[in-house]
Amino acid sequence: QPCWNEYLVTRIEQNMVVNCTCPISECLAQPTTAFIYSIVSSKEIIAKYEKALLRCYVECCSNLTWCTNPQGCDQILLKDGLGYGAACSKCSWISCFNCNFPEAHYPASCSHMSRMTCAKCSHGFCWRCLKPWRPNHKDYYNCSAMVSKAAWQEKRFQDYNEKCTFHHHAREFARSLRNSISSIREMPKIRNLTFVLDACKVLEQARKVLAYSCVYSYYNQDTESMDIVEQQTESLELLTNAL
Repeated sequence: QPCWNEYLVTRIEQNMVVNCTCPISECLAQPTTAFIYSIVSSKEIIAKYEKALLRCYVECCSNLTWCTNPQGCDQILLKDGLGYGAACSKCSWISCFNCNFPEAHYPASCSHMSRMTCAKCSHGFCWRCLKPWRPNHKDYYNCSAMVSKAAWQEKRFQDYNEKCTFHHHAREFARSLRNSISSIREMPKIRNLTFVLDACKVLEQARKVLAYSCVYSYYNQDTESMDIVEQQTESLELLTNAL
């Protein structure tokens, strides 16, 4: 029993307990959950084992996933029917389950969040597989472009990237402001701040849309509808700045 305990504890600590087999190389028998419970006595180790089982179960189920909140959330979500804008019932983080990007990115499409472009030669590639966007993807950039065009592409990318980064930082500021107001709200003799909190939430959402609008505009600059999109984005930005 001590040998089994040491073996199982080591496998659990190394996150290799799921589907582990008997330590005798010729034996392919797998220890059952009941057997592990009877051998391992540490509550801390058992808790790690149960987390490993849960993680394995979620990863094996195609319709289940973890909340993608980068600040940390252990909520399990059902992907069926969630699509682009699924809000976690625990932390309210809005995720996209049509691609691997950690949050909803409207109005930018999932393909926009997957495509990267070299600032020097405009070569397009997929950031997931690092292979050329063509022929297996949807677009193609000619790497033999003239130097002047490459310089223009680089400047254009920098402009959109700076705008996108600014809106993301402004969104973080709005979130920080909302948290500060929430703490003040708990103090005695402070008037109701619900309206201000709601305004901060709207500000966060507007900055998020503006940030991903930069991605959308960068990849759709030549389409006929871009004039209308640019006008709407400019209007939203003016109102957001005023807010």
